[in-house]
Amino acid sequence: MNANNSDILPRARAVTRLPAQDLERARRFYSERLGLEPVDERPGGLLYRTGGTEFVVFRSEGAASGTCTQMAWEVDDIEAAVSALRRRGVVFEDVELPGLLGGGRTQDGIVEVVGNYPSTGARGARGAWFRDSEGNLLALDAPVR
Repeated sequence: MNANNSDILPRARAVTRLPAQDLERARRFYSERLGLEPVDERPGGLLYRTGGTEFVVFRSEGAASGTCTQMAWEVDDIEAAVSALRRRGVVFEDVELPGLLGGGRTQDGIVEVVGNYPSTGARGARGAWFRDSEGNLLALDAPVR
């Protein structure tokens, strides 16, 4: 490895990219359901900023896998966040995580996952999952300290 290039990725920002078969439908979902507006837009995608981070929703013929969390927002009060998004029409998934880090089944859309996300310094997390208009699996999580 070239010594001059060894620190390229450690210094780079990671940006989430979510596929959308219908970019206008995705724009409406993110605006109407999540209260987010793009800060930049091009014919092939929309750039959003939230909480000091960025993500892109881009036009793609491919479909979202929807089989694992593709992006999450860390929130302080997950009950309030779930309630607010439900009022905006977001539908939360019923999730069962038996054997996964002490997880269980969602109760009112929220599940506690013991031992998850060690980078936050928490003993676990509480999570809630929903899909965007394109089938991307998104989540809310709140560290359990």
